[in-house]
Amino acid sequence: MQPWALVTPASRGIGLELARRLLQTTNLPVVATARKDLDQATGNILSGLEVKEDRLKMVKLDFLDEDTISSAASQISQAFPKKTSYLHLALCLPGILHPEKSPTQINYDDALMTFRTNTLGPMMLIKHFSPFLPRKSTALGENLDGLPSSAVWTTMSARVGSITDNSLGGWYSYRCSKAAVNQLIKTFDNHLRTAAGEKAMGIALHPGTVKTGLSREFWGNVKEEKLFEPQFAAEKLMEVICSRGLGDRGKCWDWKGEEIPP
Repeated sequence: MQPWALVTPASRGIGLELARRLLQTTNLPVVATARKDLDQATGNILSGLEVKEDRLKMVKLDFLDEDTISSAASQISQAFPKKTSYLHLALCLPGILHPEKSPTQINYDDALMTFRTNTLGPMMLIKHFSPFLPRKSTALGENLDGLPSSAVWTTMSARVGSITDNSLGGWYSYRCSKAAVNQLIKTFDNHLRTAAGEKAMGIALHPGTVKTGLSREFWGNVKEEKLFEPQFAAEKLMEVICSRGLGDRGKCWDWKGEEIPP
């Protein structure tokens, strides 16, 4: 069986660097997605890399539009038939942030967009892409250097999604959307326990504060040693993914490999 990887979205930031890292450090075909400008996204991922360009397949996917998610899945099923291939690593990374400091700053449309992007988008991705994951009967691929031994589905969470760790308040819509992501990955992992057994699991990830557009207005409030470049974040997240065992499934892990409580 031919394993492959999914990075979505991969047009910039952490997703871009994760796609580049997978192409450099593994032998897997990589499916990457962008909402628009697919040629530009392809060029950005491949820029400066000495890899076979046909290992990268770029498809259009918009987390706010289920039709594009379904269409992307249909395209990929033709490129990677389920009888001969399976999804070994899924990196689901969408995110937006509206940092409300008080309840009076909550805007309905902004909050709805936060949930559509951060929570419902990953949920719809699971709906359409989970069938690509291995089943109990699937023979997992060999030569998985630089990859976890079992298939792993990851979804981007955040430390502020932890109810236990919430001592400051604020950021209402973002906190709630990420708390929901943690519930989503736990629920999905319960499904995988039945459908895939030890062949696949789900985890959530917290990358720390990374120099991306999402966190730009907060860079000045973060100590330099705790503000990460996207390349560093991608490296640390892959280390965490590859070091998780089956006892770690269904949980949220930070970039240091430490569990974030729900």
